[in-house]
Amino acid sequence: MAEVLAPVLLHASPGGPEIAEADIRTQFGSARVLAVVRQRGGWFGVSVPERSNGTLACLPNSGRLLLYRVRDRLVASLSTRRLELLRAGRPVLRTTVAVGRAADPTPLGRFAVTDRLIIRGATHYGYGALALSGHQPNIPQGWGGGDRLAIHGTDDPASIGLAASQGCVRAGDAAVRALIADVPLGTPVFVRP
Repeated sequence: MAEVLAPVLLHASPGGPEIAEADIRTQFGSARVLAVVRQRGGWFGVSVPERSNGTLACLPNSGRLLLYRVRDRLVASLSTRRLELLRAGRPVLRTTVAVGRAADPTPLGRFAVTDRLIIRGATHYGYGALALSGHQPNIPQGWGGGDRLAIHGTDDPASIGLAASQGCVRAGDAAVRALIADVPLGTPVFVRP
């Protein structure tokens, strides 16, 4: 992982065109921690919301980054509707989830946790959310919640285990509470068929 200590430019490829600036905070106010997917020479390939699903941004390995390892990963299986938190390869949490319905499927791929959000008051997101670097390419008509993917709670616990969301992964509030308390920013998230 690479925590941004000072604003740094994101590039389309190593040494390529600049596409955005990564500030020290996310749009939701969290510390900006980038999931490093690959390293080539003095450049890192990172999973960021400024890029489309499956496309990495590149940034130079510089003094503007604090590098460290995260031993966690989240794996969501759409077919079994299960979410696992793995730490050093061992499951520490397993829970049943709701996934995207046929019209708004949950995108497959590798993403990263960008924010841990506790949501106050009664909302469709339940207790809170782990915002992800990915996007929902099939935004439902009339949806005003943006296109960012998340693992979040729900105000409809009966939907857990069903294909019922607009593309996000929904979990029960107890599981979301545990994830928000325990999952580091930058944790890789794998969404599989």
